[in-house]
Amino acid sequence: MRKPVLTIFYQFNPWNSTIGGIQTLIKNFIKYAPSEFEVRLVGTGCDRQQTIANWQKAELAGRVINFLPLFTLQNDNFRSLIPTTLRYTAALLGHSLASDFMHFHRLEPTLAAFNWYGEKTLFVHNDIRTQMQAVGDKNKNAILWRRFPAAYFALEKILLGQFNQILSCNTDTAELYRQRYPKIAERVTYIKNSFDNEIFYPLTKEEREASRCKLASHLGLAEDTRFVLFAGRLHPQKDPILLLHAFAMLNIANVHLLLAGDGELAKIVREEIDQLGLSEQVTMLGAVDQIHMAQLYRISNVFVLSSAYEGLPLTALEGLASGTPVVTTRCGETPRILTANTGVVCQERTPKGIADALHKVLLHPENYPTESCIQIAKPYAAHTVINEVYSQMWQRWNESN
Repeated sequence: MRKPVLTIFYQFNPWNSTIGGIQTLIKNFIKYAPSEFEVRLVGTGCDRQQTIANWQKAELAGRVINFLPLFTLQNDNFRSLIPTTLRYTAALLGHSLASDFMHFHRLEPTLAAFNWYGEKTLFVHNDIRTQMQAVGDKNKNAILWRRFPAAYFALEKILLGQFNQILSCNTDTAELYRQRYPKIAERVTYIKNSFDNEIFYPLTKEEREASRCKLASHLGLAEDTRFVLFAGRLHPQKDPILLLHAFAMLNIANVHLLLAGDGELAKIVREEIDQLGLSEQVTMLGAVDQIHMAQLYRISNVFVLSSAYEGLPLTALEGLASGTPVVTTRCGETPRILTANTGVVCQERTPKGIADALHKVLLHPENYPTESCIQIAKPYAAHTVINEVYSQMWQRWNESN
């Protein structure tokens, strides 16, 4: 019997330095795919060695896949004048890429797939209701659809009916879809987001301390420096500017902020660091690969999210799995999974609210033990979550063949 084919659609190149939870999740689905499946990825090209619009075999995380780059995209960490999703959707039109299973991570490209046969799954990664609401004028440009919410929901109404499954890592979004589309309510399911448990794990207390001191020395900082870590795209959704203002209010000696990420706000972030007089207390690391990110999680004293909206950010799970407590704004699923001994949910999404939460964790690390953080993250390990998804796909495949 032939192998069932899974085709994953998303506008990125997995061999490029790309930032985002969606990209990481897709890589996990490729890495942990059982040998019984053939996996294909329809993405973008990033160099001349990849022939555009032609299938080619490539290896990712030890797994050979078929890869189809639709067009060249040098840096998907920055938005261009023409939205990448629009370019990707346009490039899909006219193709017939139907397969046994199809995974989509954005709604718009499914316009091209409307008449394709096969089992279609839509992964929803954000709190859609909050995402579509402007949180102050400065964030209205965070996504283009915020300017035209009625158009987005009209498109959603047309396209959602084609999916066999709609999987959301945000319980509010899952409930929203069930209420808005009662005819397909049974197809909407909550799914745990998942981190790569082979990469994100804790150090012993002694190893953690030695690695922290080594990084402090490398950065020319005092040996007893404690690290606050931010990781993500420098984008209005993540609101790194708010975090900088919170950090400026944090009146604790020898605390250093590490900003891992890149994006359209990079220049503004640099300027804000200078204006706030934080040049000696903040280091911008740029885009950081997964292996080095894992090292940063392990030695940081706290991981912080200042986001305006989220689904369930992988960064929070990766931090917890590394034994690091999390400070988060009240958005997405993170506040639902955190406990009193694994992190703090900010009372307000303000500089003072975030600073107060960081203050609690930094001054009383004994209240947030490594083991508690690990236990909270454990159910979200990729080997558990993704294997279960593939197991269900395999069962459906066998029943229909």
